Amino acid sequence: GVCVAQRLQRQLPSGEAEASRKNTPLALHGFNPFRSLWTFCSRTTAAAQCAQALERFTDSGDVLAPAAWGVEESRKSPRLRINPSPSDTAMAREIASEPASRLSVEEVVETLRADTDNGLPTDEARRRLMIFGPNELCDKEHTPLWQKYLEQFKEPLILLLLASAAVSLVMGQYDDAFSITLAIMIVVTVAFVQEYRSEKSLEKLNKLVPHRCRALRDGHISDLMAAQLVPGDVVVFAVGDRIPADVRLFEAIELEIDESSLTGETKPKSKHTHAITDGTSKDLAARRNMAFMGSLVRNGRGRGVVTTPAARSEFGLVFHIMKDVEEQRTPLQKNMDELGKKLSMFSFGIIGFIMLVGVLQGKDMVQMFAISVSLAVAAIPEGLPIVVTVTLALGVMRMATRHAIVKRLPAVEALGSANVVCSDKTGTLTENKMTATELYVPHDHVTAHISGTGYGLGKGEITVNQTPVSLSHAAIARLLTVANLCNNAQIKDEDVIGQPTEGALLVAAAKLGLADMRAVYDRVHEIPFNSTKKYMAVCCRARQGYQGYYIKGALNVILEKCSSYFVTEKDQQPLHAEVVRRLSQQAESMARRGLRVLAFAYGESLERMIFCGLVGIFDPPRAGVRESVALLINSSVKVVMVTGDMRETAEAIATNLGIFEAGKHRALSGREVSEMDENTLRAHVSNTRIFYRTSPHHKMAIVKAYQAEGAVVAMTGDGVNDAPALKLADIGIAMGLTGTDVAKEAADMILVDDNFITIMAAIEEGKGIAYNIRNFLRFQLSTSVAALSLITISTLAGLPSPLNAMQILWINILMDGPPAQSLGVEPVDHDVMKKPPRNAKDPIINLPLIVNVLIAASIIVCGTLYVFWREMADNVVTARDTTMTFTAFVFFDMFNALSCRSAEKSIVEIGLFRNRMFLWAVGGSLIGQMCVIYVPFLQRVFQTEALYFTDIIFLLLLASTVFLVDEFRKFNRQAHTVRSPTGINGNSVSV
Repeated sequence: GVCVAQRLQRQLPSGEAEASRKNTPLALHGFNPFRSLWTFCSRTTAAAQCAQALERFTDSGDVLAPAAWGVEESRKSPRLRINPSPSDTAMAREIASEPASRLSVEEVVETLRADTDNGLPTDEARRRLMIFGPNELCDKEHTPLWQKYLEQFKEPLILLLLASAAVSLVMGQYDDAFSITLAIMIVVTVAFVQEYRSEKSLEKLNKLVPHRCRALRDGHISDLMAAQLVPGDVVVFAVGDRIPADVRLFEAIELEIDESSLTGETKPKSKHTHAITDGTSKDLAARRNMAFMGSLVRNGRGRGVVTTPAARSEFGLVFHIMKDVEEQRTPLQKNMDELGKKLSMFSFGIIGFIMLVGVLQGKDMVQMFAISVSLAVAAIPEGLPIVVTVTLALGVMRMATRHAIVKRLPAVEALGSANVVCSDKTGTLTENKMTATELYVPHDHVTAHISGTGYGLGKGEITVNQTPVSLSHAAIARLLTVANLCNNAQIKDEDVIGQPTEGALLVAAAKLGLADMRAVYDRVHEIPFNSTKKYMAVCCRARQGYQGYYIKGALNVILEKCSSYFVTEKDQQPLHAEVVRRLSQQAESMARRGLRVLAFAYGESLERMIFCGLVGIFDPPRAGVRESVALLINSSVKVVMVTGDMRETAEAIATNLGIFEAGKHRALSGREVSEMDENTLRAHVSNTRIFYRTSPHHKMAIVKAYQAEGAVVAMTGDGVNDAPALKLADIGIAMGLTGTDVAKEAADMILVDDNFITIMAAIEEGKGIAYNIRNFLRFQLSTSVAALSLITISTLAGLPSPLNAMQILWINILMDGPPAQSLGVEPVDHDVMKKPPRNAKDPIINLPLIVNVLIAASIIVCGTLYVFWREMADNVVTARDTTMTFTAFVFFDMFNALSCRSAEKSIVEIGLFRNRMFLWAVGGSLIGQMCVIYVPFLQRVFQTEALYFTDIIFLLLLASTVFLVDEFRKFNRQAHTVRSPTGINGNSVSV
C-alpha cells in the first residue's frame, strides 16, 4: 500500500504531492492517496491483491488512477475524487457539479447513497465527515510567527537603533551596545505581541458568525453548522438562505437563485429538477438543476442533495481570488494613521533639532545619536493604530457576550454616533412568540377565543361565548383547515421549525382537535409569501381527488380575490359590501388590541375564492424594551417603528412601549411614503415615529430621508429585500434568529437574540469604546509630549540629558504597552447613555483633550526637571541623579494613566478596582521599575542604582500631583455644572 501511495504521489503536481505528504486533504481537490490506499489495503485479504492493483498503474504521464478503485481522473483537470465501485458499499462518494447536473435525481441519490425522505443517519453523517472533512473553505496560509517577529526589525527606527548599537560595539563601548540591543529586543517583542494580539482578536471576529443551515437527518429537519454537511446530506432552503454547498436539486418550488458571485449575472436564475441532457452542462450558468455554494435564494424554496463539500465546490475553485482581498481599515484607524504621521513629522523635527543643538554644545555625538533615536522610538506613537484596533476588537468581543455581533469594525464607531434607530416590530420590539388568541368567521358574526400560550399541541381550547367548540363547528373548522394547509411550519418538542406565525396557526388547529391535514393532501404548487404580494398560497390535491388553492395574507389583499364567504361546505353566500365593512371593523378592533390579523380563503381559482375568516395573533412586547426605549429617547436618540402591520396594531404597541404619542407624533403608511418626493418626506420624518404597511423598498426611502437631515441611522431588517436598506443605513442590523443569510451578509451587526434591548446595549458599548479610545489617546499623547519637552528643555538649557537611551526606551514600553491598552478596555460607564450621540464629524482629538494633554505634560515635565535639578545640586550627573529622574518620570506616567481612566469622573466615582486589567498593568509596570532599580543585572543595563525607601516615598508623593490636579479639575467641573430646563428632551446640559 505504501509503495502504491508513493508511486501515485510522484504523479501528482508538486503542490498536490506536498499536500499529500503532509497527510492532509488538498485545498482544492481533497485527494489523499495515503488515506485512500490505506482504506483499500486494510480491506484486502491477500498480498496478491495489492500486487494486482499495483500492476494496474500505467506510465501515461497523466495522473494515475486505478479504475477498480473508482478513482476518476480527467486529462483536462487534475481533479481527483474518491468514487468507489458499486460493490464497495462501505465507501462514501461525491460528485462534481457538472456530471451531477447530467444525472437524474434517482441516479444522484443512488450514487451518493442518499435518502431524500429521511436524510442521512447521524452515525453515517459522522463517518462521512471523518472521510471528507469539514464543509468549509481553507483560509489563506498564515505567516509563521518567527517570520512575523523578524519583520518587526524592518522598522526604520529599529534599524537606526541597531546602527547605534553597532557603532557602540565598534568604538569598544560594549556595555552600551549590549544595553541598546537588549532594549531593541524588548521593544520588538512588545510590538510583536501587540500585533499578534490584534490579529487574533480580528480572527475571533470572523468566527462570531458561523454559517448555519437546515438539513434532513434521521427523518427530521435539523439546524446544523454548515461545516457539518457531507456529500449525501439533504439540505432544505428557502427565501433568503445562502446555499451551504453544491447541491443537486430534487425539489424546486418557484425557486430562483442569485448566482452573481459565480457567474456575474445579476438576474436570479429559475431552477428545476430535470437532468440536463442537451450538452449544455459544461456551462456553469446552464446547470439549472444545481444550487451552488455561496449563491442566494431570492424566491421560492427547495431541497437538494449535497454532491461535494466546500473545498471542491465551484465556489471553492475560485476561493483563492477572495483570499487576496485586504481587510478595509476603519475611518478611526485611518485617522490614527494620519495622526501618527503628523506627530512623527513633528517629532522628527524636534529630535533633529535636539541632536543638532547637542552636537553644537560639544556633547558626544554617539551618545546624542542614541538618545535621539531612542527618543524617536518613544515619542512617535507607532503603536497607536494597533492599540485602536485591539480596543475596537475587544469591544466587539464584549458586545458578542451581550448578544450583539458586530461584523465590521467601522460599525463600532458609528454606534456611538447613532441618533435614529428604525426598528422592526415583530421579534425585535416584541417577543416573536406568536399565540393565536381570537378567531372571527363572517357567518353569524362569530367571534371565538383561544386559550393557552406557547407551542404545545392541544394545550388550550377554543370557545364561543365561553362554550368550547369542536370540529362540528363547520366555519371554524374550515378556517383552521385552510390555516393548516397553507403552512410550512412544523412543531417539534413544543418548538417551531419555521415561521412563528405559522406555528401559532398549527397550535390553534390542534386545539380544535384538527389533525395535520397536510398528511392527506399532496401539495402541487406554492406561491411563497413576499412583502410585495402580501399573501401566501398553496395548491393542494386531496387523496379523494379534489384540488384547490388555500391562501392567507393581509385582509385587503385576500378580499380582492374573494367573491363569497363560507357558511357550510354546501353553502357559500355572496361577499357584499356590508360583510366587507364588518370584516374591516373586526380587523381594526383586533389591531387596536395589538393583535396581528391574518385573513384566510380557499377556492378552485385564485380569482374567485371563498372567504373563511380572520385570525388574531398576539405577540407580547419584550420585557425591558419600554425602559430601553425611554433611555434612548432621553439620550436624544429617536426610536422609530417600521412594520408591515396595520396602523391600529402598530399604534397600540408603539404607544405601549413609549415610542408613539397620539397628537404629538405622526404615523405614515408605506403608500404615503411612495407618494411623497424626497423633500416632502424629509419634512415629515422628523416628527414621524411609526411607518406602517411598509415594504422593504420603503425602508430605503426612510433611511435616505433621515440621512439627508444629517442623522446617523441604525436600521433593522431580516428579509432578502431588506438588504439594500441595511447596506444604505449607517448601521445595518440583521436578526440572528429570524434573519435570512442575505440580510446577515448585508448588515454591519447581527442581533443574536433579535432583541431591541441588545441594540441599546450595543449603542452603549459603542459610546463607551469611543470614550476609551479618547482616554488612552490622552495618555499616550501626554507621555509623548512630556518626553519630547523634557529632553528639549534640558538641551536648550545646556543641561546634561536627564534620561539615557535605555531609560527612554523603557518609557516607550510603558507608553505603548499594557497600561495604555488597559485604558482601552475600561468598563463602560452607564452614564454615557445620558449623553447625546457623538457627532460623527467631530475630530477624535478635540480642544478639551488637547488642554488636558498639555496640563498633564506640563506637570510631568516640571516635576521631573525639579527632581533632576534637586539631585544635580553638585553640578555632577551621577547614576543616582538619572535614577531619581527616570523613576520620577515613570511614577508620573503611572499616576497620569490613573487620571486618564475617565475624562469627567473622579476615581471615587468610577471605582479604583473596577478595571482589573489596569491594576495588573500598572502593578506590573511598577514591579518592572523596581527591578530596573534594584536588580544588579538591570542596573548595569539601565545605568541605575538602588534608591532609599524615603526616595521612593518622596517620588510617589511628588508624582501624585498630576493625578490630584486632574481630580481637582473634575471636581471643579462637576461643581460648575449648570442644569438647563431647555436641554434636549429635558436633560441636564453641562456647561
